[in-house]
Amino acid sequence: MYTTATKSRNKTKNVAIVWARFPLKSNDKLDNGLHLNSIDRDLNTSCLKSVINPVLKPSNACTASVMIERSEEEHPIRRIQEDHHHLCDISIKTDKGKHAQKQAATWKEVTVSLTAGAVAGATAKTVIAPLDRTKILFQTSDMHFSPRKALNLISKVYHNEGIIALWRGNSATMARIIPYAAIQYASHEQYKSLLNPTKAPSLQPLPRFLAGSLASVTASAITYPLDCVRARMAVTNRQSHKSMSSIIRITFRQEGLVSFYRGYLPTVLGVIPYGGISFFIFETFKKRHRELTGKSHPTPSYNMAFGAVAGLVGQSASYPLDVVRRRMQTAGLTKYTYDTIVNTAREIYHEGGVVRGLYKGLSMNWVKGPIAVGVSFTTYELARRFLQQRVLHDDVG
Repeated sequence: MYTTATKSRNKTKNVAIVWARFPLKSNDKLDNGLHLNSIDRDLNTSCLKSVINPVLKPSNACTASVMIERSEEEHPIRRIQEDHHHLCDISIKTDKGKHAQKQAATWKEVTVSLTAGAVAGATAKTVIAPLDRTKILFQTSDMHFSPRKALNLISKVYHNEGIIALWRGNSATMARIIPYAAIQYASHEQYKSLLNPTKAPSLQPLPRFLAGSLASVTASAITYPLDCVRARMAVTNRQSHKSMSSIIRITFRQEGLVSFYRGYLPTVLGVIPYGGISFFIFETFKKRHRELTGKSHPTPSYNMAFGAVAGLVGQSASYPLDVVRRRMQTAGLTKYTYDTIVNTAREIYHEGGVVRGLYKGLSMNWVKGPIAVGVSFTTYELARRFLQQRVLHDDVG
């Protein structure tokens, strides 16, 4: 029978065989790792530990035990494993470093887009503020529009309230348009990236339209209450409503928080075609210009022309919803009271029909719209390229 004593004798025999290959004198110590490493290759280390102490003298047995532990630590396979773990750790740290750098670059690009968009929006709205207020006054009243009546209204405001009155409501416009344009342009860049997984030089037509629509909806959802305040400032005078803060306070006290979102649905319905068409046309013109000239960036004059056409088409397509939105925003301050989009549109249609009702003041929009959109796109492109060179240190040519 194969007993425990037989196993012990076999282990001792194996140790003796290995020991014969590496003989030691009685007064030698096991201080040479080569012996134990060689023994370790020929014999299982745990087996060697269990039988070597009875074979050696106490001092040599102690030294051998230490060397066996050391041989385990210095085993080639263990060293390979440790090197592998070290290389994996380096790889993980490298990947984390690259991810952190990519994230930092993305945030810098978003910051550049936000800043350039804010500058573009503020510049464009300041340029056309007198025309914008005149348009709102026509949209929110029953006056029939004509270029001559528009000029007479501007002259009347100037003589009665002074030239600064032509920019009345512009503070509310700045409070709204700066975050609106910043969010719109920055989100447009992000939507373009999301809708372009292949990183092609330009988007396909449908994604190009969607990027503009989604950017406009995103910006409108965040900044709509400020747009409502701006519209109310445009149809009031300094005596009844002295500042933006007074309008906010009076509106909230008299009509509640919901009044700041009156007309929100027609706004969203309007910015979908307006934003989509405007960005679609502008990006399409840029793409065509790049294909024909080989230049990556059009000149400011080309950007102005591309933006003017984009604004003209985009605002014409969404103009009836803009009229409905203004009527709903200023309900309570004027003689009109509206509850739904359909009822508001029906009342406007019964009042003046399609041309003099739903498209009332469009000819003025054909003057101010292309100017505003052209200035906005041009300013954004210039500001973004400038900031890319100064902040991101990119060669944008």
